Amino acid sequence: MGETEVRVLSESEYREANELFRRALLFPLADDEQWASSSQRMEPGRVLGAFLDGELAGTALSMTSSLTVPGGAEVPAAAVTGVAVRADSTRRGLLTGMMRFQLDDAARRGEVVAMLHASEAGIYERFGYGVASRVRNVEVDRSRARMRRSVPRGGRVRLVSQEQAAQLMPALYPKCARDRAGWMHRPDGWWPGRSAVLNKSQAVAVHADESGTDDGFAVYQPRGESSTVDVWDLVAANDVAAIELWRFLLDIDLVTTVAGFERPVDEPVEWWLTDRRACRTTGVSDDLWVRLVDVGAALRARTYGRGEPVVLEVVDEFRPANTGCYRISPDGATTCDDAPQLTLDAAALAALYLGDQTASALATAGLVQVHDPQALTDADLLFPLQRPPWCGTGF
Repeated sequence: MGETEVRVLSESEYREANELFRRALLFPLADDEQWASSSQRMEPGRVLGAFLDGELAGTALSMTSSLTVPGGAEVPAAAVTGVAVRADSTRRGLLTGMMRFQLDDAARRGEVVAMLHASEAGIYERFGYGVASRVRNVEVDRSRARMRRSVPRGGRVRLVSQEQAAQLMPALYPKCARDRAGWMHRPDGWWPGRSAVLNKSQAVAVHADESGTDDGFAVYQPRGESSTVDVWDLVAANDVAAIELWRFLLDIDLVTTVAGFERPVDEPVEWWLTDRRACRTTGVSDDLWVRLVDVGAALRARTYGRGEPVVLEVVDEFRPANTGCYRISPDGATTCDDAPQLTLDAAALAALYLGDQTASALATAGLVQVHDPQALTDADLLFPLQRPPWCGTGF
């Protein structure tokens, strides 16, 4: 099998780790310009290497962030990315070792959750990650897209230079949170990568309200030589700003199609249009995967609906300290020694946590064991489906 070790990398080892990551995901290696921007997301102490017989064979990193949970609270979070194992070193326990090291480190830092976007869906459940939010991709036929007269209007949209955008967006983004579960803080190291892409072919439109205060932006670009515009990032502090940014995109001359990527599943673009069929969903996929690092703290951080108390038994094989019973009521969550009414593992709890799925839905998949049928109804009331969670940030 060979001798394995997981440790924190020194800054002199970062580029080698990045090259390993890019090769493992079949990406071209970063040139010096790309490396200058992407390396800024590497925080000292948070970049890991997995070694096999003394040779670097895997890597993973995390960024300091936070996550908004139901009720509007923000909890400290580790944004996990850059995870890879060299193709000739898989199935040696290297990924498991890095995941364990990383979650232990997050716990020491007081980070309540870890989160990631998964390149493959079958990897992370065994480490306690669950799909916590979903996104959809849409395409709007501009020739048929007319906004209804009843749709609100207000403020104005302006184009800004790439230099202006690089200064404006980091300050404007936090103002657009709107207390939506799944929203994450974009770490300082995240923005240089965005700026590097802007310097190539993307454009930025900014909306300001009637008083002249900026309250939303959209990042978009033409798709090669086609007449399609791709929208990669659109965030807004209110519905009017979001509508006006979409209105601007749908009014661009010479464009036949506006494609929005990784949009909220509840963004009602169809309902803004006189012909709702002008907007079609081209795909729905998982968005943010969440891992409750400290189950008790995570459950206490969010709010609950109106339902009778339910005792959840959480089984966490990867982090056994989380295993136990938790009493969930409208007043909050506490640990308890009561008999469990529902049992689920850490990955299933993560899928329930932000409100994207109900306990009943998870039970139909066998992910929730039901000891008391009434408790399933009560759990659906305590963990209600309200506004779907949305992250909207790739990392």
